Amino acid sequence: QAYTSLEEPLTETTRMDRDHILLTPGPLTTTLRTKLAMLKDWGSWDTDFIAVTARVRAALLDIIHGADTHVLVPLQGSGTFSVEAAVATVVPRDGHVLVMDNGAYCKRAAKLTQLMGRRATVVPQAEEAPVSPAVLEQHLKSDASITHVVLIHCETGTGVLNPLPEIAALCQQHGKGLIVDAMSSFGALPIDAREVRFDALVAASGKCLEGVPGMGFVFLRKAILAGCAGQSQSLAMDLHDQHVYMEKTGQWRFTPPTHVLVALDEAIRQFQEEGGRTARLARYTQNYRVLVDGMAALGFKPFLRPEVQAPIIVTFHAPAHPNYEFRRFYEAAKARGFILYPGKLTQVETFRVGCIGAIGANEMRQAVAAVADTLREMGIPSGQPAN
Repeated sequence: QAYTSLEEPLTETTRMDRDHILLTPGPLTTTLRTKLAMLKDWGSWDTDFIAVTARVRAALLDIIHGADTHVLVPLQGSGTFSVEAAVATVVPRDGHVLVMDNGAYCKRAAKLTQLMGRRATVVPQAEEAPVSPAVLEQHLKSDASITHVVLIHCETGTGVLNPLPEIAALCQQHGKGLIVDAMSSFGALPIDAREVRFDALVAASGKCLEGVPGMGFVFLRKAILAGCAGQSQSLAMDLHDQHVYMEKTGQWRFTPPTHVLVALDEAIRQFQEEGGRTARLARYTQNYRVLVDGMAALGFKPFLRPEVQAPIIVTFHAPAHPNYEFRRFYEAAKARGFILYPGKLTQVETFRVGCIGAIGANEMRQAVAAVADTLREMGIPSGQPAN
């Protein structure tokens, strides 16, 4: 079993004996094994550390069956660093990027694209629905200058799952490059490089692989690698240079996040022991169902329809009761051992609860009980929203 679940009810004693449970889209709750992996110092040029780098790169490629078609380039920093690096490396300086926008992370992708001097067209879509392949196709047909499409696979601003296979097929049909932000989906939701073509796919250590934050990684399609040379305007974020150097020496160009990498190596080992992606998705799906059913019993309503909801993070409408205030709600839940996440929507008041990390159904039941206690403390009889 890759995670440790408390089988007894959460009491004041057990609450003090464990870290807060992070019900967020990352950083996540990690296992003791993952934490212990960081207790050793590593030399970045040492052969043992070089072997860890090689092992992690190979294991990540295996998850998407990408060894024949892609290379794996790790990068220091948060996941957003790697999204920015992917756009800068893959998109020519005179390229034109189209971003299908149904949430906060889509907007971030468009902003970083523009800040790097690339032309970006943003196509607004409804926040509560997946992006539309039909709308994308209209834009690709009407504007031949578009060279690349950026897609957020799971938009964690709401939790909506976007249709990666359909978008990838359209990009291939129209000869456009595709850059996928798979930050909160990689390792849980299906992604198969043998079936879905993408030029770059970006993920990070502190998400569904249940490592710690501090390292992103990008899958780059081998067929485009040579053309990426010299395209990045950044030294630190040039993924082509990072790849060439790593292939030549086995080392990172600049000081690597040593402890983050060895923690990820250990987290991947547990991922494999658990049964890989399908087993992880099954656990997260169970977490999601326990959460949604339990919150429904308290009157809470999810923002998304079930058919477009990924079992990664759930956005709930805030209670309509006048006593509700997110900061008080957050602090009361935290006092009971659970860290929630604020909403990212601008139109309606919401909060978010993550289903991922080294947690199981028991922790989700405890989280629902903590929310029920919090409502009682705040004098809120129901989580029912305004409409």
